[in-house]
Amino acid sequence: MTVAGEGVHETEVNRSRFICSLAPVATEEEAQAFVARIRARYADATHNCWAYVIGADAGVQKANDDGEPGGTAGTPMLQMLLRRDVRYVAAVVTRYFGGVKLGAGGLIRAYGGAVGEALDAVGTVVRRRMRLVTVTVDHQRAGRIENDLRTGGRDVRGVHYGAEVAIEVGLPEAEVDGFRAWLADATAGTARLELGGEAYGTA
Repeated sequence: MTVAGEGVHETEVNRSRFICSLAPVATEEEAQAFVARIRARYADATHNCWAYVIGADAGVQKANDDGEPGGTAGTPMLQMLLRRDVRYVAAVVTRYFGGVKLGAGGLIRAYGGAVGEALDAVGTVVRRRMRLVTVTVDHQRAGRIENDLRTGGRDVRGVHYGAEVAIEVGLPEAEVDGFRAWLADATAGTARLELGGEAYGTA
């Protein structure tokens, strides 16, 4: 599960503004670039604390308190992402101090809560690991095959016209063999199926 898209949600706690920016990220480099972009956007803020989780198995996890007392900002942000089972995501919570100290417990609740509320506001999507396949078919059959794929809810990622038509499709790994049989039947064995790499899709 990851965030549906990039988004921002703001809350206020005892006159301090907490602005949570979220983004789906595929790699640690993307996460760091997002953090740098948000820090630059809110360069005048009191703090820009961040956390990210990369990998379906939560393999890469990092968090930073950016000057808040140790463990009161980045860690509760990270714990909220993990508790909500969100992966491939980066979160930055920007704080503009409002003059009232919150104490350690208050900070933990404010930073973790800002991430939780932002996740609710921005929304999440479930992405499954997909096998990319390329279907190559003659022009005569291509329109019907593409239409069948789309109406059947398949993840059509691209259609390329040349001497033949190449249709790129994302499939759950377990359905590749069944898809191969369907394609052979639908095209009287004239289509070619080529297996590609992996990607994540919502199908």
